[in-house]
Amino acid sequence: MGLLFVLFFALVLRQTSSIRVNQEIKNPALHLPLYHVQGRLTDSPSFLDALALDDARVKFLNSRLNKKNTTAVLPAATSSLTGSKSVSAPLNPGEPLGVANYYTKVGLGTPPTYHLVVVDTGSSLSWIQCEPCEGYCHPQVGPHFNPSASNTYQKLSCDTNQCSSLKEATLNTPMCSRSNTCIYTATYGDQSFSAGYLSRDSLSFGSDTLSGFVFGCGQENDGLFGKSAGLFGLAKNPLSMLYQLSTKHGKAFAYCLPSATLLGQIGSGGFLSIGLSSNSGYKFTPMLSNSRDPTLYFVKLSAVSVSGKPIGVAAAAYSVPTIIDSGTTISRLPSPVYTALRAELVKIISSKFKMTEPVSILDACFAGSFDEISAIVPSVDMMFQGGADLNLKPQNVVLEVEKGTTCLSFAGNSNLEDIAIIGNQQQQTFEVVYDIAGSKIGFGAGGCS
Repeated sequence: MGLLFVLFFALVLRQTSSIRVNQEIKNPALHLPLYHVQGRLTDSPSFLDALALDDARVKFLNSRLNKKNTTAVLPAATSSLTGSKSVSAPLNPGEPLGVANYYTKVGLGTPPTYHLVVVDTGSSLSWIQCEPCEGYCHPQVGPHFNPSASNTYQKLSCDTNQCSSLKEATLNTPMCSRSNTCIYTATYGDQSFSAGYLSRDSLSFGSDTLSGFVFGCGQENDGLFGKSAGLFGLAKNPLSMLYQLSTKHGKAFAYCLPSATLLGQIGSGGFLSIGLSSNSGYKFTPMLSNSRDPTLYFVKLSAVSVSGKPIGVAAAAYSVPTIIDSGTTISRLPSPVYTALRAELVKIISSKFKMTEPVSILDACFAGSFDEISAIVPSVDMMFQGGADLNLKPQNVVLEVEKGTTCLSFAGNSNLEDIAIIGNQQQQTFEVVYDIAGSKIGFGAGGCS
């Protein structure tokens, strides 16, 4: 689960979807537009707030691996659902900040109603805000899902296998209402949470419909979810949207995250695809697993080069467990790797542009616009086990954080025990393929074109 936020960008949400033809499996891959968001789905926070939220997500992901997930919010979040007589203070609405950056549209119910949801590779359980919002629902674009208007909606009981699976999916033990309805609680960084009834209904995704889709019908939801209707998970877990759709389309998905800048320049062509299409044109690296959290997507970063020359660090510096994550914006690198990469890039960029004060976690900033500085940004190549690589363009390396100030879009880990993370700033415009059945992750340049 994991989730959260980041650089928030304006864009227009399309009403249509298309199918990418897949010749390798019986059913075609499902294909939906994917958008980077600000403004329409968020009350845009400052960039400093966005970086603070990004940092909160990173700390949360590390806490999951260290089995330190917080559940302090559970009593307040679930007492009204379980029928408990315990007293709790009313929840104060949190600021409607963005989560995970990337949104798509899904339909729920019969007949379907359509909702804008965050998609997140770090989350397992999918949930959506539901009427009657017995506790609190954060502001969202469009109406809440109304279970009473669906002919196929069902609440799941505490006796079901799906309810028993919630602990693994959310790291929180499920509860039961007085009527034996299963109650989920999904908690995230910075005390964000969703709590409600584990449910089943029809899911409309692209051109396909999946009956019996299991999801959370959120009755108390607060935190870093922007104005989305909810969050749909793509992690390696039986309750994720990916695994539930895999019975027809296989355990694979791909996306291309469209480019975006803090100053409002939005790329196009982003998509989310469930199922495999052609493997041609991709370079693959083994998909690794870690027993501390088998739901996340681990890879082996083996080298980083600048202008074709490997940076000067020992091979042991790359031994830190590394995940690829759609919901973290700024990549976090092992400290020795970041220090060496920073030194190489600063040497080149500072020869023409004066360094300025750090901006939050971004500690290498320069006086100059992106257009000015990008002209001298060298190629940066992130290489992975097996020969796959991300050949980064200037837009993946530097970021204009405010008019006239541009920073490197990487950060180093201060704690040597922290995982490294390949964030979405470095993934933008690449097609990223997750072939779970084949245990590999692939990269293809120019994926959003």
